[in-house]
Formats: sequence, structure tokens, C-alpha cells
Amino acid sequence: RLKWCESDEFDEETKKELLEIKDKPEEIEDRFYKELEFGTAGLRGIIGAGTNRMNKYVVGKATQGLANYILKQGTQNKGVAISFDSRRMSPEFSKYSALVLNANGIKTYLFDHLRPVPELSFAVRELGCTAGIMITASHNKPQYNGYKVYWDDGAQIISPVDKGIMDEVKAITDYKTIREISEEEATQKGLFNIIGKEIDDRYIEEIKKCVLNPEIIKQYGKDLKIVYTPLHGAGREMSQRILKELGFEKI
Repeated sequence: RLKWCESDEFDEETKKELLEIKDKPEEIEDRFYKELEFGTAGLRGIIGAGTNRMNKYVVGKATQGLANYILKQGTQNKGVAISFDSRRMSPEFSKYSALVLNANGIKTYLFDHLRPVPELSFAVRELGCTAGIMITASHNKPQYNGYKVYWDDGAQIISPVDKGIMDEVKAITDYKTIREISEEEATQKGLFNIIGKEIDDRYIEEIKKCVLNPEIIKQYGKDLKIVYTPLHGAGREMSQRILKELGFEKI
């Protein structure tokens, strides 16, 4: 904790948060007794300052490890697609991940707004990316967030890719080795790219091809009543759009 409070590696907001718990030994221990481990599903933890929390430094370390792995594979020119859900800090973590990758010379395609996991999977394959990142903690409580990595097939990483990335993340022992670049410079270099409607449109067209019996929708779609509830909101806009375009009106 003292290193995080005193080192110039960490910003003032982080230091302030940690100073507020200086008289809470149990809280300090919980935040620092271990590092948030990068596993097969990536990262998942409570948002806050500390090695056992989700914050820009832990996310940056995971992303630098991913970048190092991609560079060793020689697939950096294919780029990485990044999406996020509605959780606290999701937009910030996704943008920071993009900029860390950009600082390593890796092109990124960041969605302009929250999108569901299946669309990230589609974007990875549609854009020919080497990997994808989804900032989400799935069903966990509101104080959590997470970081999931997908490979070029659009699926979550599996062996041997998962172990390769994990080893690269573990090898980073100094937060100062996490590379950074400004959004302006990354954009000028063509590394930082925002995506949105054009991927949505292509994704919707592919979904429409999966409809088994469009004639039944034409016949009954206007009358069928549908109730839809998203868990964390990431699929709300796309689900409403596809249902309406297919011909369902009472949603």
C-alpha cells in the first residue's frame, strides 16, 4: 500500500482513495494480499485501488501482457476489437485498454457505445482481428467489473493461447513498463479507431439470415407480444432493433 501511496507510478486519485483507508487494516489487506489473477476468463474483481482490485493499473498490466503476446505472435497488424457493457468504469477501462495496445503499435477498433458480447465476437471475425476484449463482469454484483479476452475465432481464449497470455501478464512486475500514448497521437497514427453503426448493420444482416420461418413472422409478428429484459443493458438496443426490423411491433 505504501508503494501505491508514494510512488509516482500512481495518480493522485488512487493515492487519495488509499489514504482514506489508512486506519482500516482489514480493508488494506483485502486490497493488497494478492494480485488479481489473470485466468482463462481474464480478470474479474471489485472496482477500486489495489493489486486485488479492478483499476486502470491492473487493466493496463493485463493489456500490456496481451500486447506482448500479440507482438510475439507477429499478428499486431490485424488489430484488436474492444467492447464494453454498462458497468461502472467500463467505458474508461475499454478506452485505456485501446490506448495501451496503440502504444505498442497495435491497431484497435473500439465500439462507440456499449454492445453485447456476441457482437464483439462478430466484430473480431468481420474485421479480421487477432483478438478482442470485452469489459464486463457478467452476472457479478454492481461493485465488480471484469476483462475478458477473445481470440481470432471470436471465442474466449483457450489453451495454449490462454497460458501464453497469462505468462506474459505475470512477467510484468513494474507498472512503469506499461506503455501509454495519447488518444490524439494514436488517432493520427491510424491506431485508434471508433466503430459502431457499420458493424451493427452487418451484424443485423447476419442475424436475419438465421431466421427459420420469416413467413410466420409476416403473418403473426404484428400481434405477438414480447417482453424483453436485459441483465446489464448491453443487448437492449440491438435486440429492440432486430425484433422491429423482423416485423415484431409489440415489444
